[in-house]
Amino acid sequence: MATVADVQDELGQPPALTSLSLAEAAQQAKTKEQVITPFDVSGGFDEQGKPKAIDYNKLVDTFGSQRIDKPLLERFEQVTGHKPHRMLRRGLVFSHRDLNSILDKYEKGIPFFLYTGRGPSSDSMHVGHTIPFEFTKYLQDVFDVPLVIMLTDDEKFFHTPKLSLKDVYKFSMQNAMDIIAVGFDMKKTFIFADTSFVDGGFASAFNTNVREMGKRTTINQIRGTFGFNDSNNIAEFNFPAMQSATAFATSFPFIFGTDPKKVAKIPCLIPCAIDQDPYFRQCRDNAPKMGFLKPAIIHSVFLPSLRGNESKMSASDADSSIFLSDTDNQIKKKIGKAFSGGQDTAELHREIGGRTAVDVPFQYLTFFLEDDDELERIKVAYEKGELQSGEMKMACTKEVQAYVSGFRERRKAVTEKVREEFMRPRQLTFRGMPSEREQQDARERRIQALEEELERLRGDP
Repeated sequence: MATVADVQDELGQPPALTSLSLAEAAQQAKTKEQVITPFDVSGGFDEQGKPKAIDYNKLVDTFGSQRIDKPLLERFEQVTGHKPHRMLRRGLVFSHRDLNSILDKYEKGIPFFLYTGRGPSSDSMHVGHTIPFEFTKYLQDVFDVPLVIMLTDDEKFFHTPKLSLKDVYKFSMQNAMDIIAVGFDMKKTFIFADTSFVDGGFASAFNTNVREMGKRTTINQIRGTFGFNDSNNIAEFNFPAMQSATAFATSFPFIFGTDPKKVAKIPCLIPCAIDQDPYFRQCRDNAPKMGFLKPAIIHSVFLPSLRGNESKMSASDADSSIFLSDTDNQIKKKIGKAFSGGQDTAELHREIGGRTAVDVPFQYLTFFLEDDDELERIKVAYEKGELQSGEMKMACTKEVQAYVSGFRERRKAVTEKVREEFMRPRQLTFRGMPSEREQQDARERRIQALEEELERLRGDP
C-alpha cells in the first residue's frame, strides 16, 4: 500500500487538488491530537482513526507544569507527618505548580488556604467528580487549613445554550449538598455559588479583584488559552477573571481579615483536574501585576469513562458514568459492561494475561482501593492470566459499591439547613486566623453591607 510519501504530484492541478495534498488531507482527517480544555477532553485519534488514551506526560510538557516525583512525595511526608494519599502514591495526582513553595511556607508556619470548585451541569454528580474533592478533603485534614469551594453555575449558563439560570442555580444547590457529603469540616469550609454570592453584600472585595483581573487580561490571551472565537459570547470571555479572583485571599475579608497588605500575602493551593489548568495559567500570569502571589496548583488525572481511557466520565453521558445516585444493581450492571483489558477467550487470557493499562475496572481500583499490596496482587494476577476479567469486574464492583454506599449514608445527614450554613459568609476557624480586632472589624463591615443591602431593597418599588 502506498503511503503519502509515495504519492507523486500531478502536473496541471491546483496545489489543493493534487493526489499528494488529498492523501495528506485524508490522513489528517483521521489523525487528531489530544485536546484537554475545561470544555473538551479527548485523547485524540491515531492514523487509523482509533481513539487514543490521554497522554499525561505530554500534558506536563505542553502545559509546562512539573511532575510530582518521589523526592517531592518524600518531602511531603516529612513536612506533614502524614503518609501521602493513595492518589499521590499512585501518580493519579501527578503534576503541580509551586507545591514546593507551599511546603516551604507550611514548614515555616505561614498559613495558606485551599481553593477548588465544580461547574454544576446536572443535579447529580458522578464518582469522577468526587475524586478531586476527596483529595481536597485529605489536604484540608493534613494541613488544617481553610477551604473555599466555588460553584461556577454562571459559567455553565454562559457556555451551555440549553441551560437557564434557574437550571444551573438548582444544580449548584444540589451539588453543594453532594460536595458536603464528601466530609468537609464546616468550621473550615466556605462554599458559594457565583449566581447568588457575587450580587450579595459580601462580594464587594471579590468583585474588585474580578475587575482588576479583567483589566489585565486581553482578548488575545483568552483566545489563545481557551480557543474561543467570534461565536463565543462576551460573558465567556470575562468569566476567567471571576474564576481567578477566588485564588486571592483578599476576596474574602470575612474569612481572612481586612488588612489588605497582610491578607495579600496569604498563599493559595488549588487542587483540580488537569483540564482546569488553563484558567489558572491566566491567573498566575496576572497575579503579580495585582500585587498577589501566584496560586500553587496540584493536578489530578481523570477517572476514565466506562467505555475506555480515551476520555473522562461525563455527566451528559449516563452510559459513560457511575452516578452517586446509582443503586448497587446499576453499578454492577455498568461495571459489567465496562471496557475490559482481558482477552477474547478464557483460554487465551490464561495464556497471555490481561492488560491492566487499558482495563477500566482495574483503573477504577487504582482510584478506590486503599490497600496498595492488594492492588499489586490483583495487577500481577490479572497480567499473568490467573485472574479473569469477570473476577476483576467483581472486585471493582465491590469497591465502587462500598464507596457510593458510604457517600449515600453521609448524604442523608446533609440537610438544607446544613448547606445554608456551609454557604453562609462567615469567619472560619483555622491556624493563623485573624485576630479578635480584625474579626470585629469584619463583622462591622458585614453589618454595614447588610444595612446598605436592606436599604436598597426598601427603596425598590
